[in-house]
Amino acid sequence: MGSEHTAKAFDTDLQELTRLVAEMGGIAERMIVDSVDALIRRDVTLGQRVVATDAELDTLQKRIEERAVLTIARRQPMAVDLREIVGAMRVATDLERIGDLAKNMGKRVAALETDFHPLKLFRGLEHMTDLVQQQVKSVLDAYAAHDLPAAMAVWKGDEEVDAICTSLFRELLTYMMEDQRNISFCIHLMFCAKNIERIGDHATNIAETVFYMIEGQAITDKRPKGDMTTFATTVPNT
Repeated sequence: MGSEHTAKAFDTDLQELTRLVAEMGGIAERMIVDSVDALIRRDVTLGQRVVATDAELDTLQKRIEERAVLTIARRQPMAVDLREIVGAMRVATDLERIGDLAKNMGKRVAALETDFHPLKLFRGLEHMTDLVQQQVKSVLDAYAAHDLPAAMAVWKGDEEVDAICTSLFRELLTYMMEDQRNISFCIHLMFCAKNIERIGDHATNIAETVFYMIEGQAITDKRPKGDMTTFATTVPNT
């Protein structure tokens, strides 16, 4: 009876951890979309809302860590059960960092006060954001369902985001070289594009966590990455 009670109590703790991670995931996904919408529409109010929302993610991450540590101390889980708890903490850490990156973009909205509004760049940024937001959604669904093939599909899909990011950097450099008045604006967009690319990296991290939870070991294959050297090699020497 005692072991059965302990198992039920552990399941309850695990369900609460999973619920908190799902809540974090929903907030992080909305922050990604809102931060880029705010940038494109120059909506300072929405940008400020994204910045303020980050505190909710920070609070949830702390709750997950505290709950996880308490569960480990009380239940002393082994093997797969322990990996479930460690996995929840790792996913929460990545979601908190995704929130930080979205917050950084939200802060940049106020700096984009200019008549320069290159539609091609914004379309590229939107396309990149759509891909990354879908990656985050897919990998969180894979985490909740313990769906390893779905997690690995996200892990293998990071190259496309890197390719779009590299293409955007090239476009931004062209605009900067054409007219120096565009430089400040383009640099802000460069940082935002890089932030979106890094959000994709965190989705890949979560996919690796799902692999660890299910397989009990780290992925040994090299992480697929696009060629990000172009940005460094195409910056003019001035």
